[in-house]
Amino acid sequence: MKTILKLFGCWVAVSLSMVAGTMPSMMSGQTPAAPANPLHRQYKDGDKLVYQMKGVNEDWHYTIEADGVVKQDAAGKFFEEYQWTKMETAGQPLPLAASAADFRQRITLDPNENPSMPDLSKVDPKMIGPITDMMTFYVDLWLANKLGALRKAGDHFYFRNPMPASSWADGTRVLVGVSAIDFDMTLKAVDVAGGTALLEVKHVPPEKSALPVKAEWTQVPVGTAPNNWMTVSKTPEGKFDAGVGEETFTDEITISLADGHIVSATMDNPVKTIERVCEDEALTKCGAAKPHLILRKIEIALQSGVAH
Repeated sequence: MKTILKLFGCWVAVSLSMVAGTMPSMMSGQTPAAPANPLHRQYKDGDKLVYQMKGVNEDWHYTIEADGVVKQDAAGKFFEEYQWTKMETAGQPLPLAASAADFRQRITLDPNENPSMPDLSKVDPKMIGPITDMMTFYVDLWLANKLGALRKAGDHFYFRNPMPASSWADGTRVLVGVSAIDFDMTLKAVDVAGGTALLEVKHVPPEKSALPVKAEWTQVPVGTAPNNWMTVSKTPEGKFDAGVGEETFTDEITISLADGHIVSATMDNPVKTIERVCEDEALTKCGAAKPHLILRKIEIALQSGVAH
């Protein structure tokens, strides 16, 4: 999501009225009042957050841990910094590249700061999924917070994304990796007694395709909407694995009303595709089309950390 994330601040027209923390009850025994903005993130330097991510990507099941801490930079801006460790698959440790020990993912829920992705060409390929999925959860909550349109249970906002398709390509193995989505957001619940809010964000195809123009076959809709997902990967044999299709996400994020940190989140991410093996990068000389349904399910849960 690199392109979108770097430019959010330039085109989001609605600003957020910042409200720190939760609204205290007026007197002992009263039902606590809901916060004016249940999505607001109140950072505290040094807070630690440890999340476990569980992923299902077709036949591959894995877990990985994100060990984070809240930091403040020289300009006084808060952010969360994560190290990814303890990756396992089928109950067995899955070693990460040595570079993983030094890699840190910086993300933020501060609506006055623009989220940004690290250079994915410099990370262990096994970490790209966890890194981008974690960013998806944070960007969903960041955008809902930035727009400021969701304040009470049942509030809904549809955000038409004006940006071109965003990229997750690493430039070496994955030459093209793009998707284009709009955001359909609903604040499903505000549980004052339980201290949480529930945000649902659906990533849906735009009315018009924003994918790069390739061969004619890539423009034919695979699903019921214009294609919004494309990938082109180089094979060891010098050919090109190409696919286009319709991708959707449904993310549900549980947020702490105390300070706005993510308590847990789930992602349901089906991609209905057509795939071909091609002789050329322009995708004009290709083999037979093969339908392929990609099913991904991701969840994160806070294991330890802030307790305000």
